[in-house]
Amino acid sequence: MSLAEQKETKMWGGRFTQDTAPLVEEYTVSVTYDRELYAEDIAGSKAHARMLAAQGILTPEEAQTLIGGLEAIGKEIENGAFVWRQDLEDVHMNIEHRLTELVGPVGQKLHTGRSRNDQVALDFRLFVHKRLLVWKTELKQLIRSFLDQAQKNRDVILPGYTHMQPAQPVALAHHLLAYCQMFSRDIDRVCDCARRVSVSPLGAAALAGTTYPLQPKSVADELGFQSTFANSMDAVSDRDFVLESLFVGSQIMAHLSRLCEEIIIWSNPSFGFIKLPDAFATGSSIMPQKKNPDVAELMRGKTGRVYGNLMALLTIMKGLPLAYNRDMQEDKEPFFDTDKTVSLSVTIMGQMVHALTFRPDAMHAALRKGYLNATELADYLVGKGIPFRQAHHITGNAVGYAEKCGKCLEDCSLEELRFFSELIDNDVFAVLAYETAVGRREVPGGTGPASVNAQIVHLQTWLKELD
Repeated sequence: MSLAEQKETKMWGGRFTQDTAPLVEEYTVSVTYDRELYAEDIAGSKAHARMLAAQGILTPEEAQTLIGGLEAIGKEIENGAFVWRQDLEDVHMNIEHRLTELVGPVGQKLHTGRSRNDQVALDFRLFVHKRLLVWKTELKQLIRSFLDQAQKNRDVILPGYTHMQPAQPVALAHHLLAYCQMFSRDIDRVCDCARRVSVSPLGAAALAGTTYPLQPKSVADELGFQSTFANSMDAVSDRDFVLESLFVGSQIMAHLSRLCEEIIIWSNPSFGFIKLPDAFATGSSIMPQKKNPDVAELMRGKTGRVYGNLMALLTIMKGLPLAYNRDMQEDKEPFFDTDKTVSLSVTIMGQMVHALTFRPDAMHAALRKGYLNATELADYLVGKGIPFRQAHHITGNAVGYAEKCGKCLEDCSLEELRFFSELIDNDVFAVLAYETAVGRREVPGGTGPASVNAQIVHLQTWLKELD
């Protein structure tokens, strides 16, 4: 068979006598989405060609011809001139076919010593690793937005909630810094995940390794991988790196969704803690007064979509025997979708947090609605020598009385408060002040001003060390 005839058959079709059924070809094709891996496929193939030449499997001239052809293909793809063919199934076969068109028979030597099994694992690991580093950069910017707002609002106090009920007063900066901790853990997970992704599988071939004297480490080093595979069967069938990345993305979205919920609540006029920027809201088609937090709602909704991608791949992988199975082709679209969702969500949230306007007046008004200084009264009584459980009971009675009278604890007279304990004196009113309640909590990690400042400094230092 001539080369001209060969290039119109499947590259794996030597033992087949029938063409693939059109519907089967449409069903099994992946080039419609895995073409996104073209840059990684070209980079991996160039490294493979160099390694083949270094090992004496190709001549230096052959390797350079292949590398030149691959670079030309990269330019064709980037300028839109490359013709993607579905009958060539995937990104790998499309590029190899075009390479042979450009450089002739030497193009057919590129696949020496490798399989699409280790090739796709290599490409996808490169892609996932690259995107994880992008997530890291975007998360850092989100944390910086929170830090900027925390520094601007150090003196603002708002109700802290448990069970979505008023609990104790906290510094707004402290509240914002809690999200910094969530997203800093996400960065830790991203970095830890990226380390496990950074393992080169090239050289594992289909599943058993290869008879050619390959040097997997040279490919790994050129492509920036931290290590190479330890077992060829695991190398081609491992998709833990995708699953773990999908989990990390799901955890990021969980944190974003919690934040979205608070933005939605705080922007409601019943709370009014924030003014939502027009650029991150929409209106109603019928109610002219509406300002809807649609961006936060959509982000909260997209969290379920990301969870679904994780569950899809967990389900795909749970019953697969060693080694590679075609089911694994279904690993890419979930990650592509999650990557797009996570990346856009983190970036948009960073911009939205930066643009938020906080309303200290509304927060202060809310402080007076839930007896948030009741714990201060109980602690005050403990300071007078009353056991805490008894102090708790006394304070509960005082709150019940104030509630019946329609007033705050700090609005009660000394005489009224002394009805519940004669140990209460004029100094109680300084203790009941919300600023005092916040200021006294200087335990490391607490909401006191010095503690908040320490948190800010620590996060700033941590971000610099990440760079």
